Amino acid sequence: MPRDLKIPDQRHPEKAHRADSAAQPKKPDWIRVKAPTSKGYKDTREIIREHGLVTVCEEAGCPNVGECWSQGHATMMIMGDICTRGCTFCNVATGRPDALDVFEPGRVADAVKKLGLNHVVITSVDRDDVDDGGAEHFAQTIRAIRRQAPGTTIEILTPDFLRCGPEALEVVVAAKPDVFNHNLETVPGLYPSVRPGARYFHSLRLLQRVKELDPSMFTKSGIMVGLGEEAAQVRQVMDDMRSADVDFLTIGQYLQPTPKHHAVERFVTPEEFAGYEKAALGKGFLMVSATPLTRSSYHAGDDFARLRAARLAKLARA
Repeated sequence: MPRDLKIPDQRHPEKAHRADSAAQPKKPDWIRVKAPTSKGYKDTREIIREHGLVTVCEEAGCPNVGECWSQGHATMMIMGDICTRGCTFCNVATGRPDALDVFEPGRVADAVKKLGLNHVVITSVDRDDVDDGGAEHFAQTIRAIRRQAPGTTIEILTPDFLRCGPEALEVVVAAKPDVFNHNLETVPGLYPSVRPGARYFHSLRLLQRVKELDPSMFTKSGIMVGLGEEAAQVRQVMDDMRSADVDFLTIGQYLQPTPKHHAVERFVTPEEFAGYEKAALGKGFLMVSATPLTRSSYHAGDDFARLRAARLAKLARA
């Protein structure tokens, strides 16, 4: 473990931006979802439990879990369920993680095959305690899925590898995922309170570097709104992403997991989301998903098919 790394040894740390839940704006009708009850949801949960896997769907309290799991679309979270960062928007536990499980890539691949997925999203916690940030573990997971489920397209949602050398990113890109996703999460002015362990321009450069290493690889990034950002700041993030040649942008409503997390400043209306989508498409993104319930892996398989079609259409026009 790097000597300068300080990780709070606790499951539920105090968050930097505390909020009184009674003072939070009332959740509007457009953000409400039904509780999961379908047979498909239960079958997916059984497969996840059987393989001893963690999902970001559960750990982050995703509002779309019922819909996605009813179709078998679970987003696997590798490298454990304890993160070495303490972002104030995130419900994943912060603390000292266990050692990496060398058998996990195989179990993930087996679950992907059993679920019959055409497209899978693999994400992870931050692992600042590991020299390469978990890059090789990502690569092993990608390779295992290729062996077990060769027809499945793979989308990865990675941490920022902030404390690693450039070779960490090279290892992941060399494993050839179909989509490389890394979320900027919010506007740069909110990083100190929302994402204090990260650096905005490092994350932006990471996305740019993926395209330099493999220009054919699709890149994707997303942000949350409702954290206190201004519309002009959101549009500037769009411009920054396009300068890094990001193909696919997602924008969704931030939902406060607990009273100890960053407050929801406001609920952005569906009309405002539609405005963001129109602006982003005008800036040259191949794909944009901007709705209150949008999340990085929501409808990821269908979106990937549209993403490929959009690239082909663009090449045909060139």
